[in-house]
Amino acid sequence: MAAMLEKMGAENVDEVKMLEGHIEHLKAEITSLQHQKEEIDRDAMFHFKGSMLDALLIVCRQTQDKDEEVVMSKLKEEVEELEKDLRLQTEMNGIIVENCKIKTLFRSEGKWIRQICVSLQCSHMVFQVDFQVSETKEGPTSEKKVIGLNVVLDSDDLQNCSGFLSRVEESLDLLLLFRTLRNFSDRCDERSRTFQHFQEKFPSVVSLPGGCRSEVMSLRHPELPGCVVFIHWAVDISTEGTVAPKINLLTKISEKALELFPSQPVGGAAEAFQSLLRILGPEAAVECVLRSVSLSQGF
Repeated sequence: MAAMLEKMGAENVDEVKMLEGHIEHLKAEITSLQHQKEEIDRDAMFHFKGSMLDALLIVCRQTQDKDEEVVMSKLKEEVEELEKDLRLQTEMNGIIVENCKIKTLFRSEGKWIRQICVSLQCSHMVFQVDFQVSETKEGPTSEKKVIGLNVVLDSDDLQNCSGFLSRVEESLDLLLLFRTLRNFSDRCDERSRTFQHFQEKFPSVVSLPGGCRSEVMSLRHPELPGCVVFIHWAVDISTEGTVAPKINLLTKISEKALELFPSQPVGGAAEAFQSLLRILGPEAAVECVLRSVSLSQGF
């Protein structure tokens, strides 16, 4: 009996030690969470001012000196004004802000470094911009500057612009980035509208293998099997941020088709198309090719 009681006592001691260990672990976790909360609260107090800060203090129950109804009414007015400004900016630059996260990386007396992550959309193009902003305050004045920049693009259209992105990330030029991507998006939309227009106008000739957002439009006359003309319409971005279309004509003609027209030269089609581009512009030059391919269909 005594041995059994001694064994039970030893087991209880072990269990108590285990529970004490759990308690210490929970205390440490609670302390860590409290520190995180304090950090978040300090960031919030720093980023928000005016009615936004007053509302935050009320929600966090850190003040009772403010009239909640008055504060919330002013906050609603400020939010509506901010939404109006955001809509205006979106209409002006065509870039929609999907999400924005701000995190304080460093803070000391008179200096802050913050990490800003912004998810954006421009037409069909989705991208993310991560940058760091350093703010130094001396007396009544403060200086802000971008000290780090990283751009992540989700669009397949931008696979060949690594040189431009490297230059932007090196020069920290956010304005050049946004201006160039807006211009690039506009040129891609212009190509898409042109492809759709010609597909609707010449449905029996035009096909878009990759959809209207792709770079390729194929032209095929139903009565000329083995003869295919491709319009490859790329949009290039130079290292300096210059956006320009690059349009080429490619032909694919089978041996059987060549036997039907032995006297017709086909080797100069690409060069002739470039001449049309210089004289007429993209849309008119492509339509000339389409009318030639359509032949006797009465277009």
